[in-house]
Formats: sequence, structure tokens, C-alpha cells
Amino acid sequence: MSKPFIKIKERIIDNDSPAFIIAELSANHNQDYNVAVDSIKAIKECGADAVKLQTYTADTLTIDSSNDYFKIQQGTIWDGATLYKLYQQAYTPWEWQPKLMQIAGDLGLVCFSSPFDKSAVDFLEKLNVPAYKIASFEIVDIPLIEYTASKGKPVIISTGIASEEEIKDAIEACKKSGNKQIALLKCTSEYPAKIEDANLKTIPALAEKFNCIVGLSDHSVGSTVPVTAAAVGAKLIEKHFILDRKLGGPDSSFSLEPAEFKTMVDEIRKVEKALGKVTFELTDKIKRSRSFARSLFVVKDIRAGEIFTEENIRSIRPSNGLPPKYLKDILGKKAKQDVGRGTPLSWNLIEQ
Repeated sequence: MSKPFIKIKERIIDNDSPAFIIAELSANHNQDYNVAVDSIKAIKECGADAVKLQTYTADTLTIDSSNDYFKIQQGTIWDGATLYKLYQQAYTPWEWQPKLMQIAGDLGLVCFSSPFDKSAVDFLEKLNVPAYKIASFEIVDIPLIEYTASKGKPVIISTGIASEEEIKDAIEACKKSGNKQIALLKCTSEYPAKIEDANLKTIPALAEKFNCIVGLSDHSVGSTVPVTAAAVGAKLIEKHFILDRKLGGPDSSFSLEPAEFKTMVDEIRKVEKALGKVTFELTDKIKRSRSFARSLFVVKDIRAGEIFTEENIRSIRPSNGLPPKYLKDILGKKAKQDVGRGTPLSWNLIEQ
């Protein structure tokens, strides 16, 4: 089985690489271009690798209707609004996106987007985006996934509402289009999501089942879930970013402010250092610490010819004597010579 990876610009993301951390701008510009620009600058300062936009309009997502089908009544923070009104409030104007991507690029950030229909894909192709993100609720739109994947860019797919079969269908849609650069994001499609619903053990299970790079798209409050995700193998981590939650907006309650986002990034990098690599090698520091390990010492004065017993030899610190595993072999044997209390036991002190 081939080793999974995706390549976004010059960055190879595989199971040995650091997590690729994505700041989701989403609606957190509140329809103010300057807020969007300032957000991207702050995202860079926070240590993120990428900023992600969303490319849709209310009309490309739904229709303007107030009948019950189009009212949000799911126990979310958006209940009472119609889909159309929500998306009118939340969308990122398309005319901003070339400029925002240029600003991000100049800062050294990767910038890409989630398309929500074919026209958005066509628009983003003109901007030469380096990757595409399929949002959770679009995972069932196989024609959209096929069209997006056909552009040959890495496709990152959120799995928030999907069954195992629907995840499989989305992956097959990419492969059918000749695209094997696929990443899956474990996602809980609740807004905000409860920590107890994160089920992060699914991340390594998805990686094993589908042989894909797997990460997390998080809607929980705080950074506990994304930091923990890094510890269980998430290689992409997407988290909503906002300059100040006081700005309000549809996603503000589960977005991180700059100081919080930076703390999340720093903690993820610490986790990665702690994970390290699989090794049984003893470093020089560990070897020095072994001086405090236990070993066999004489704990009572012993005369030549006297028998070694559990009363006159013991396993104690430090490590200068024989390893404790030889205790049973030595008990009952005789001392070759007089041995004083506090002497580390060695084979030359024992009659063979």
C-alpha cells in the first residue's frame, strides 16, 4: 500500500510531517474588507500555515425562500434565520478574494478556499489556488467533488455529516477524476461542537481504513480538541479565527482570537515535539540518569566464605553493582573475600 500524502505548494503533508495548521476566516470579517486584511496579517503572526476562505453566494447555495424547508431549526446558534439570510450575512465577496490571496501569499501564507458549486471552482481556478476544501455539507454532492477533483489539486474533505459509505463515495469520486491527493478531516458538525462529541479516536481509524492523510476541522470552544487531535495523528488542523469575538457574526462563538490561536499553535508544536519518534535508544542524558538506577550492594559486612543472603545484599540505588536480575543466582553463594558494607557487588567477589 502506497504511503499517503498531499502536496500543497511546496509543502509535503504526510504522516511524518508536522501538522498543517489552517485558520478558517469564514464569515469573521463581518463584511468589512479591512477586517479581512487585518485578520490575515494576524493569522500570520499566530504561526498558522494557511488561511482558508469560502467561495459562495447565497444564490449559489440555496434559494430565497422562507417556507419551513429553508428555516434553520436545528438547535444551532443560527435558529430562526433562513438559509438565504444566513448566507447573505456570511459570504466573502468574490471581488475581495484575489486581493486577499495576494496579501496572504506576500506574507508567506498558503491561501485556498472551499467552493460550493462549479462556478466557484471555475473562479478559483483562475486564481490558481493550490488546494480545495470540500465542506462537510457538500460531501454528498458527488458531481461537485468530481468536478473539483478534476482540476488536479489536493482535495481536503470534511466528514462532519457523512456516513462511512458517503466518505467512501467521496474518495471514489476524486479517484474517478484521476486525483489521488485526498485528505479527510474529522469534523463534528455542531456549532459550537461539544468536546464530548469530538470522538478523536476516529482520526487514526479513518487513516487506517481509507489510507488517507487525516486531520481535524474543529468547531468546539477553545483549543483542547485541536491540540489533542495532534496527539492522535491529525496532520491538518483547521480552526476558525476571529480578530475579536465582540465583532459578532455567525461563527464568532467558536472562533479563536489571535492570542488564543497562537497558544493553540504553540501547544500543537509542543505536542509534536513530545511525540518525537519511536526509539529505544539511550541518550547520553538517560545514560547519565542511569547512575540512579538500582543494583546489588553489600549492606552488611561480610567475611570471606560467608554466604550471600537477602540480609547482607540488597537491590538499592545507585547503579554501580550487578543488575538486580542476578540476585537469585547469587543468593547461597559464598564471598571470595571480606567485603565491607556499601560495596557494589561484582562477580570477582563471588565464589563460582
